[in-house]
Amino acid sequence: MNKLMQTVTENVAYVVIFLAVIVGCFLVSVVLEKGAQKKNGISEPIFNTRKLAMIGMFSAIAMILHVLDFPIFFAPGFYKMDFSELPILVGSFAFGPVAGVMMEFVKVLLKLCIKGTSTAFIGDLANFVVGCSLIIPASAVYSFKKTKKSAIIACIVGTLVMTVFGTAFNAVYLLPAFSKFYGMPLDAILAMGAEVNPLAKEGSIVSFVVACVAPMNLIKGTLVSVVTLLIYKPLSPIIKTGHKA
Repeated sequence: MNKLMQTVTENVAYVVIFLAVIVGCFLVSVVLEKGAQKKNGISEPIFNTRKLAMIGMFSAIAMILHVLDFPIFFAPGFYKMDFSELPILVGSFAFGPVAGVMMEFVKVLLKLCIKGTSTAFIGDLANFVVGCSLIIPASAVYSFKKTKKSAIIACIVGTLVMTVFGTAFNAVYLLPAFSKFYGMPLDAILAMGAEVNPLAKEGSIVSFVVACVAPMNLIKGTLVSVVTLLIYKPLSPIIKTGHKA
């Protein structure tokens, strides 16, 4: 915990950016959830005691899956795959976009408290915002119309948004930020991608993110979506006991 506080102090700018992104994600999710409630004629608070308890449980499961990340063969070693969005997508289908963002936030917070950060919060910001780019659109689509067909559409939309957004976010912000943090020229980072993936042309950030980042997000979103579609309905009666939606 002391190490985390020291890192916070040393990297105030990244912390401020992180907090601004979190607030932005919450505001978007609140607007979408309220719109879905109005469309479906539902009037209830965004949070209640049971929902908060379930958010805590799903966040803890997500944190464990987040810690159990692993490298992928077609990208440099600093990219890791994890399936922490699986319990969060299930929970957000049950309780809405705001709960999904809350679970993403608590997951990252728990991970920071347990393991700290080795990337000045850059990697943690990436995990949060890219996770939200799957969770927010998917849960919003499903919240407006809760049918099997809309669940499939929701997962497809969420996966596509995460793939496109995550790819662009890496090119525009994350890779330059990693370059600055590690004091490593951006070309050197891109060369690392070219070493493990022949489709990533050396010196080209576009080919790097298309060859290394886009497939990772597409695979992750697809697998998380498929498993969610298989397990959500059997789990739904248990998860939503006492919940109106």
